[in-house]
Amino acid sequence: MMMNSYKILFCPFYCFLVLLLSGQTGMQAEARHLNHHLLTKLFAFGDSYADTGNTRKGEGGSWIEPYGITFPGKPAGRWSDGRVLTDYIAKYLRLKSPIPYRLRKKMASHIKYGMNFAFGGTGVFNTSSSYPNMTIQIDFLEQLIKQKVYTASDLSNSVTLVAVSGNDYNFYLATNGSIQDFPSFITSVVNQITTNLIRIQKLGVKKIIVDGLQPLGCLPQTTVSSSFQQCNSTFNNLVLFHNDLLNQSVTKLNQENNNSIQILDLYDSFMSVLNDSLTHNIQNSLKPCCFGVSSDYNCGSVVSNEKKYELCDKPKSAFFWDGFHPTQAGWHAVYSKLKATNVLHRLLWAEGFV
Repeated sequence: MMMNSYKILFCPFYCFLVLLLSGQTGMQAEARHLNHHLLTKLFAFGDSYADTGNTRKGEGGSWIEPYGITFPGKPAGRWSDGRVLTDYIAKYLRLKSPIPYRLRKKMASHIKYGMNFAFGGTGVFNTSSSYPNMTIQIDFLEQLIKQKVYTASDLSNSVTLVAVSGNDYNFYLATNGSIQDFPSFITSVVNQITTNLIRIQKLGVKKIIVDGLQPLGCLPQTTVSSSFQQCNSTFNNLVLFHNDLLNQSVTKLNQENNNSIQILDLYDSFMSVLNDSLTHNIQNSLKPCCFGVSSDYNCGSVVSNEKKYELCDKPKSAFFWDGFHPTQAGWHAVYSKLKATNVLHRLLWAEGFV
């Protein structure tokens, strides 16, 4: 999501991953063996929740201070103070985080770990962002396959992340879409996600994880109207409708393809952390760590060499980084919460892995 488009993009509308539960040591070792010897690549599609550097420098947003202040210590194209969703999935899979598509020629030696095609600000359909939507992102992978950059074996032994975090819905609202027609539009978005999942499968990917929408009504850009005190239930109900449709669609696809798709339940994991933030050492659950001094400015805004944003003292104590995105601490808390769902374990051990 591009920062200068905050009023238009909703990069983040409406688990992880998993080592087995304690006591299942033998299966843990076997899962690790599978990860090390068979899973060789991670491919990512989507928006700023997955983007690790595809947006261009010089356009602000994820490439300006104080982004990246926690990791790697400077702006590096991630929409956070540090690591994002893709990094934590790669960590679980014991893979290096896949290189951004934009850097594939500069970092050719890293292609072997997979590739990240996600661009902040994009959706499954066109948004106000000029970056490629998910259909075009999948085109990029298809082109690399035709160019023999990746083989059938590479695709078969990979996991693909599909991150859809709400830009389509924000763009719908920003272009005067009606609340009455919102359910119909949500249906069209989920239908397009389904089309994308089928297409990725046909490219030869056997394992896919797709995220459910996080609680849009709890994002700081929404809760600012209540001084960051409460979530917007109307938005969250729309998110639940999206997630219900996605669950139905994935269930049907899995009946046809041996449970090869798993959903990351970001809604429940976000809400669990937000409702029990102190357990995760989160002091500020809804208030962002970095925000503009007024509604005219965003995190990182600078005018005439004067900072127009405020930065909290301890990003590690905040769940949200800016108006839309979690901090690294926030993502880590979500990751820790999602481990108990065994979703990635189910993905790895589903019939047809090899």
